Amino acid sequence: MSKTFTFHSFDLTTLVGGIPPQLRHGHKSDVNVRISNPKRTVAHLRAMLVTRTGCARRVCHTIDVPATSDASGPRATSPWVRRAVALEDRFHRMRERQGRRRGLQPVVIPFSGYGGNGWIRVLCRVLLVRPSTDRATSTIIRGWRSFISIPVAHTRVTITAGGQSFVVQADRGGVVDVDLSVRLTPGLRTISVQAEGSAPVTARIFVVDPNARIGIVSDIDDTVMVTALPRPFLAAWNTFVLDEHARRPVPGMAVLLERLARDQGGAPVMYLSTGAWNVAPTLDRFMGRHLYPAGTMLLTDWGPTHDRLFRSGQEHKRESLTRLAREFPHMRWVLIGDDGQHDEALYREFSAAHPDRVAAVAIRQLSTPEAVFAGGRSHRDQSPQTEDKTPWVWGPDGSRLAEQLADIGLLTQPPGSNQ
Repeated sequence: MSKTFTFHSFDLTTLVGGIPPQLRHGHKSDVNVRISNPKRTVAHLRAMLVTRTGCARRVCHTIDVPATSDASGPRATSPWVRRAVALEDRFHRMRERQGRRRGLQPVVIPFSGYGGNGWIRVLCRVLLVRPSTDRATSTIIRGWRSFISIPVAHTRVTITAGGQSFVVQADRGGVVDVDLSVRLTPGLRTISVQAEGSAPVTARIFVVDPNARIGIVSDIDDTVMVTALPRPFLAAWNTFVLDEHARRPVPGMAVLLERLARDQGGAPVMYLSTGAWNVAPTLDRFMGRHLYPAGTMLLTDWGPTHDRLFRSGQEHKRESLTRLAREFPHMRWVLIGDDGQHDEALYREFSAAHPDRVAAVAIRQLSTPEAVFAGGRSHRDQSPQTEDKTPWVWGPDGSRLAEQLADIGLLTQPPGSNQ
C-alpha cells in the first residue's frame, strides 16, 4: 500500500534541514511523495526523502512544480520584471504549440552531474527538435540554433538511478536541476533520464569519494577557452556562429587540470561559467576535443528572473561556490580563473568567508591584446597581501601555473624537473 504526502511548491535545491514527521521512519512499501510546498511550511520541508529500511523497494518522488530555484524564488517587486517574465513564458508556450503542430518531438539533453554520500545532483534540459535517428542527442542542436531551440516548460521528467525512479518537473526554461536522495558507489556512474514523449537518454554522474579532500573549480571563458566574452560583437560571433572547431584552448590548461585531477586522487572537476545552458553541448564537445578532464558544467540562464530582467553572472558564481562548500564540507578547493573579469574578486571573497575551504587560487593572466578587449586587468597580483593565508599563483598559461602549484605541493613534479 503506497502512501502519498502532498505539500506545496518545494525547491529540491534547498534541501538542508528537518525531515517531515511522516517520513522520518522507513516504510516497507513503496512511497510516493507528491511535493508542492505552501509558503508557511517551507521551514518544515527542507529535506530530501530519507528512507531507512533494509528491504529492496522502489521509491518514487513526484514533484508538481519546477525542481530548480526558479520555482520558489521571491516574487518580482518590479512590474516591468513581472511583465517580462510573463511575456517570455507566453512566447515560449506559443512556440511550443507551433512546434508540436509541426511534428517536433521532445528530447532530453543530458548534462554531467555530480553527487556525494547518499545524494546526486541531476542536470538536463528538455527541448523540442525534429525527429532524428542518425545523430547523437548532443549534436542535434549546434551554434546559433541552440539559442532559438524550443524549451519544454514544466514537463515531467523520469530519472532512474540506483534502482529507484524519481519523477521531477522541469522549470520554465525546460531545465532540470535537482538533488535526489540515492546512494551510488563513488566514481563515474550513469543514470537514465526520460521526458514525457521522449526516448530515454544516459547521463553521467560523478560521485565524489568520501575520502577525497581536494576539488577543482575552473572558470571557462578566457581560462580554459579563449572567448573574450566582454567583447559584445566578437562574443556574439563566437557564441552564435562559430562551433567548437573554431574555438581556441588556452595553452597548457588541459594538462594542468588533468594533472590536478589525477594527482589529487580523482578530485571532482567543476566548470563554472556565466554562459547559458544553450551552449553546454558545444562546450562539452570542446572539452572532449581538447582533452580536458570530464567534469560538471555549472551554467545559468540569460532570461528574466523573478527579481531582475537579466541574471547576474557574478551572483551565479557566488551562489555556486557557496553551494559546493555546503555540499562538501570536508573538501578544499583549487579555484582557477582569469584576471579579465571578476574571478579574482569573487575568489578572494569566498576565500575570506571560507579560509579553510580553499587550497589555492590560480589566476591566468590575460595577454595585453586580450586585456584591452576585455576592458583591462584587475592587477590584483600587484596588490598587497591580505590576512588571508590562501596561496595565490598567477601565470599566462597552464604551464606557468602548474609550476607554481607544484611548488606549493598541489602537483607532483614531472620527471626530470629540478626540485
